[in-house]
Amino acid sequence: MDFKNKLISGLFIKRYKRFFVDVELNNQIITAHCPNTGSMYGLLKKGNKVWISKSNNPNRKLKYTLEIIEDQKAKVGVNTHSTNKIVYHALKNNLIKELQESIEIKPETKFGQNTRFDFLIINKDFKAFIEVKNVTLSREKKKAEFPDAVTSRGLKHIKELMNAYTKGYKIFILYVIQRNDCNYFTIAKDIDIDYAKALAKAVKNNLNVLCYDCKFSSKGIKLNKKIKIKI
Repeated sequence: MDFKNKLISGLFIKRYKRFFVDVELNNQIITAHCPNTGSMYGLLKKGNKVWISKSNNPNRKLKYTLEIIEDQKAKVGVNTHSTNKIVYHALKNNLIKELQESIEIKPETKFGQNTRFDFLIINKDFKAFIEVKNVTLSREKKKAEFPDAVTSRGLKHIKELMNAYTKGYKIFILYVIQRNDCNYFTIAKDIDIDYAKALAKAVKNNLNVLCYDCKFSSKGIKLNKKIKIKI
C-alpha cells in the first residue's frame, strides 16, 4: 500500500474524544483524525514521534490523519483503514504463501444477513473468507498481541466465520502486525478472555490463523514476513 501523499513528522501531544489527537507540527499544535477505535495501549506517550498525512479534500474538517507512531524506536501503523489496503496489495502480488494464485479477490463481501467479511478469495482449489485484524500492541520485547481492548466485534467475526465453514468455505483470520519489531504473536488473554477462548475453540474446528508483520518505507507500508503464532 502506497501513501497518497508524503507523510509529515511531528510529536504526539494527546488523544481525546477517541478520534482526535493533538500533534506538535513546526512549533504549532494541530488536531488530526485518529483512525483507530482501539485503546492504542502503550503508544500514546507524550513526545512520541508521529507521522501524519494531509488530505487533498478541501471540504474535510480535519485536514490531517494520524498514520504512524514510533514506539521504542519501532514504527507502528495505527491507521486501521490502511490494513485492508495492505492485505489487498499482498493478495494481488502473491505475498501470502497460503493464499497465492487467487483467481478472484472480492473485498468487503456480504455473508448472511448482518455480516461482511474483509475478503472473499476464489482459486482453483477452494473459496475462502478472510477476516483481517490490525495489531499494534506489544507489551513485551519481540511479542505482538491482540486485542488491545475487549472486542465484541472480533468475537462476532469468529462465530460468523465458523458459520461460513459449515457452508463450505475455508476460513482465515489474518493478523497484520503493523510494526516490524516482533518475532511472535499471541492473544492477550488478560484483556479479553472470551475472545481468547472462542479463537482457541475455532482453531480446533478448522479456522486457519495467519500472522504477518509489515515493512515500512517512505513510500508506504507492505506486508513483510510470516510471524510465529503462540495461541
